[in-house]
Amino acid sequence: MTNVKSFQDEWITAAEKDPYAALGLSLNAEDRRILKRYRQIAKLLHPDVQAASHAPISQVAEQLIAKVINPAYQRLKQEKSRSEALANMRFRVRQLDRQGKLTPSFESAQQLMRIPEAEVEVFYENTVNQLTANQFNSTTEFAAVLSGLSQLNLAFLHRKISKPIRPKRTGLVAVESSPLSEEEAKSEDPKATEPPVINYAEKYGIRARTYLSQGNYDLAIQELREALKIMPNGIELHSMLGQAYLMQKKYGLARVYLKRVLELNPKHSVALKYSQVLEKRVAEKQKAASQAAQPTTKPKKGKITNQTARSAPKSKPKQQSWFKKILGR
Repeated sequence: MTNVKSFQDEWITAAEKDPYAALGLSLNAEDRRILKRYRQIAKLLHPDVQAASHAPISQVAEQLIAKVINPAYQRLKQEKSRSEALANMRFRVRQLDRQGKLTPSFESAQQLMRIPEAEVEVFYENTVNQLTANQFNSTTEFAAVLSGLSQLNLAFLHRKISKPIRPKRTGLVAVESSPLSEEEAKSEDPKATEPPVINYAEKYGIRARTYLSQGNYDLAIQELREALKIMPNGIELHSMLGQAYLMQKKYGLARVYLKRVLELNPKHSVALKYSQVLEKRVAEKQKAASQAAQPTTKPKKGKITNQTARSAPKSKPKQQSWFKKILGR
């Protein structure tokens, strides 16, 4: 951290409401990613690292790790407590929406509320990555990211909640509220609300598709390999991996993954198309290699070959000129 700003108690409250925002994580983050992010932050804010900083900065870093980061990680490191955190956030979204208060001020959160459904996942993941890149550079940056990401997460959950929100009862005459049915009572209880089912393989695939479109093949391959650990027979995952390796000119690996696609679905149009492209490129590479290996037959300029040496006229012996000198006498 680079600037001096006193620790804010409001950060603790914000982290209790949204531990994902405190750690700079997507709501789709799984165990491995949560642990990796926590270790990065702990290393960055460690007293040994902050020892070279001024005392106030070191104190803020120490308070931040103890009062915000560690408690947030404790809530997310286990699946049960993580599900409870998500359920509480979903319940909060329903309350805010019912009260007409789900109106984010953060620009990206506003945009997430408006974009088409098909673009929600990619937009959300990309925005989270951009926001959290420099989250712990300064306390000012941390406060801004904590606020912005909290709003973004609420907007994302609002787009992903499948159950319709129960309309608020209105009327001119005040009446006693009727007791809730068992089903309604469950929907009002944040712990009873089912957390969203997250398909991590699909999330990896979405990010990989984005990286492929950007030409970032290394990151695309990394995401696809993680996805295949979860879904080993994912046809589209194998297909995208084959394409990525083909673009990197790693033809052997490309052939392996494209072949696997055709084993699972022999009529897969994309795999058939790229398999043809692959074989054409391999053939061109082999042809170029064989041409480079052939020796050139043309003689180099300035050098006399054996054939030219044999056809050239022989020079007269030096004795001829010596006899001419004698006869001239």
